[in-house]
Amino acid sequence: MIPRLTLLRFFCLLLPLLATTGCFGYRFGTKTLFRPDVRTIHIPMIRSDSFRAEIGALLTEALQKDVERRTPYKIVDAASADSALVCRLTKDTKRVVGETSTDEPRLLETVLNVEISWTDRRGMPLVETRFLPPGEVTYYFSERTSFVPEAGQSISTALQRAVERLANHIVDQMEARW
Repeated sequence: MIPRLTLLRFFCLLLPLLATTGCFGYRFGTKTLFRPDVRTIHIPMIRSDSFRAEIGALLTEALQKDVERRTPYKIVDAASADSALVCRLTKDTKRVVGETSTDEPRLLETVLNVEISWTDRRGMPLVETRFLPPGEVTYYFSERTSFVPEAGQSISTALQRAVERLANHIVDQMEARW
């Protein structure tokens, strides 16, 4: 017969082992926020339907920097990439929100609309969302920024802010869902 003290020690040693086996499939750290099956990504130059052609280049640069900084993915050429993030700037508008009594613009707003498609080598979508029908591979993002010319702000600074926010939103959507 086994003494009670030895049996108690055995169960005290066995209990932590059994408790941790339930967490066997969990991953830890910031890399767990992103898909483990994707290691490299290709981000081609963003096409722009806007008359401001430089916005596509600004957004491409901001997106590539954000992906490199915040994700474990490496940006590579199209031939060796696990996935491709294709974006298109569909609309860019500027409108007057507030005027002075002499009809001079006091507060203006710019809006950028982008559609993205992140797919793997087989063309399967990698962005997951509950809000789009199954099989949909194009997602739409919009960013609105206000600026005041009287305070020294310009359309260029407003567009730069909007581009940085769009890049941030797009990288947020690259996170794996729980």
